[in-house]
Parts: sequence; structure tokens; C-alpha cells
Amino acid sequence: MPDFDVVELGPTDHPEAGDDAPEFTRPLVNDEFWEDRSLSDLTGEDRVILVFTPMIGSYAAKYIWDELTERGWHERDVRVVGVSASSPYEHSSVIGVNEYPFDLFADPANGVAEAYGIAHNLDGMAGVSEPRPAFFAIGTDGVVEASWVATEWPEFPEYDDLEETLGLA
Repeated sequence: MPDFDVVELGPTDHPEAGDDAPEFTRPLVNDEFWEDRSLSDLTGEDRVILVFTPMIGSYAAKYIWDELTERGWHERDVRVVGVSASSPYEHSSVIGVNEYPFDLFADPANGVAEAYGIAHNLDGMAGVSEPRPAFFAIGTDGVVEASWVATEWPEFPEYDDLEETLGLA
């Protein structure tokens, strides 16, 4: 039995396969610099896997990015980018310290998660929200091809199943 409570996150109104992915522009961060980029800039170049994590310094975010790095998602024929409600400085630091081979969108106001219908309020912190863990495969046409969204906290996908769902297997 875990020594923490499992929390039901409730329903979402997230984009499903066949829906247009909500467009956004935010700082896209790596370990050296960042610049404002839009989702359509990236999908115009490659198929994108958009990965939402809780705050970038959290154990949940680290677990997800460690798993994706170990599984070699950066070596697949797809661009993997993250979104978190953390600042560009926090993203850059975490990417550098952990040597993550991924870029991350900084979204401190959590507006992207809200647009994707996956923001959730943090217990006991009025007005503070973060994304629930979620993955969206988005084609070069900007249309969602597949998704996985957490329904409780904590919850992580079965990664072998996720890779198949997202077309990475």
C-alpha cells in the first residue's frame, strides 16, 4: 500500500484523435538557450509527440523524462518536446543537469495545459495549477493522431502500450 493518497483527477476535455491540436507559442528551451516557438513551427517540420509533465523539478517529471531518455525516444523518427508550468530558467537547469536530449516549452501560467483541457489545481494551493501527465501525437498537419492522459495522481502510462498507441513501436 503506498504511503500517499491516490487522487482521482476527474474528467478532461482534451483533444482526441482527429481534432486539431490547440496552437500556442511559448519559449522552447534546451540546455543552452531558449526562443519563442509555436507548435505549428514544429509540426510543420516533423511529427511531434507533445509530453505534458507536472512542474519540471518534480519526481513525476523526472521519472517521465528519465524513462523517455532510457527508451531512446530522441532517436525515433519524431520530435519529442515537453510542456511544463515551470520557467525557462528551471527547464534549462533541469535539462542540463540531467542531460536530457529533449526541448521543453516553458509555460509558467499553465495556459497550454488549460487549452489542452488537462490542467488540474494543486490541493491546498488556491489558483495554482499544473498539467497532469499527458502525451499527444500530432501529425505534420497539426491534427492529433493519438493521446494518453492521466486520470489519477500519481499515474504513469504503461510505456510499451503507450509507444504502440502513439505509433512509436
